[in-house]
Amino acid sequence: MKLLTSLLLSFIAVASAPALAANGIAFRDVHEATTGTTMPATVFYPATGPSGATDLGPYRVAATPGLPIADGRHPLVLISHGHGGSALGHHDLATALADAGFIVAAIEHAGDNHRDQSGFGTERVLRGRAWQVSALLDLLVADPQFGPRIDADRVGVAGFSAGGYTSLLLLGAPPDFARRDAYCAAQPADAEVCVEVPAVIERLPVSRDTADPRVRAGFVMAPFAIFFDDAALKRVDAPVFLYGATSDRVLLPAYNVLPVRDALPRLHTFRGIVGAGHYVFLAPCNPGMSEALPVLCVDPPGIDRGALHAQINADAVGFFRETLAPR
Repeated sequence: MKLLTSLLLSFIAVASAPALAANGIAFRDVHEATTGTTMPATVFYPATGPSGATDLGPYRVAATPGLPIADGRHPLVLISHGHGGSALGHHDLATALADAGFIVAAIEHAGDNHRDQSGFGTERVLRGRAWQVSALLDLLVADPQFGPRIDADRVGVAGFSAGGYTSLLLLGAPPDFARRDAYCAAQPADAEVCVEVPAVIERLPVSRDTADPRVRAGFVMAPFAIFFDDAALKRVDAPVFLYGATSDRVLLPAYNVLPVRDALPRLHTFRGIVGAGHYVFLAPCNPGMSEALPVLCVDPPGIDRGALHAQINADAVGFFRETLAPR
């Protein structure tokens, strides 16, 4: 998996067709003080000007740098990628939301991205991911370009895999790292959780809550959830739209998405994609990416990732329009 994600950085290709609406794209660096980390973030926004696309690494992104932001104050959605991922792994979701009038910011988590996984299996990442997203929110509301255009009372989060875990942290679920022992006793062959990381999670000298009360709603896809028990999940006092994949072999549904589904007190909607694997939630790949990265890009027979993403993106737009409506 680590080799595949590093290949993603160097493989330059075109991934998906641009949308028709005009979207802008901008870049920021985010510093998170508790972990002492600095990382890039990508901001997508509704814009005025001609529509277009930009090639960024392996992706063609339906957004153009330098466009003026559309008038008005816009709701904000923060995106958290999965383990070893990137800020662009859900670019189609980001631009669909920008098409619908949302400002969207996707962070590239320090110590757990396609270039650097040095924090994997440590509190620097397992708690720090949430603090990094909160730091991104702090930066954006103070940003001279975006701050005046953000309605800070209308903030949501979307996340996939470890990003779904991050979303649940932000929405109020506290993690219990001791739960890994029981999980690994039952699933000792889980390489990423039970084999490739130290037996003891490296702790930070200081800590703080991971919940951010400014975040009002979560769109959660195939979450990593073994660190949450029912009591922790019942502390999520926000609406959640939950997606899973029934043939997920990376994060087994019985230990991850299904307990989340059953415990959330304000579950808005659950959709399980029958026959799909874990990586179906990543942006659709072009043929070159599919050849280079089949584990991430190639779905089981009968699964049309492009059609599924049209539904996923429409669900996200509808969910956030409802849950982040002005109060």
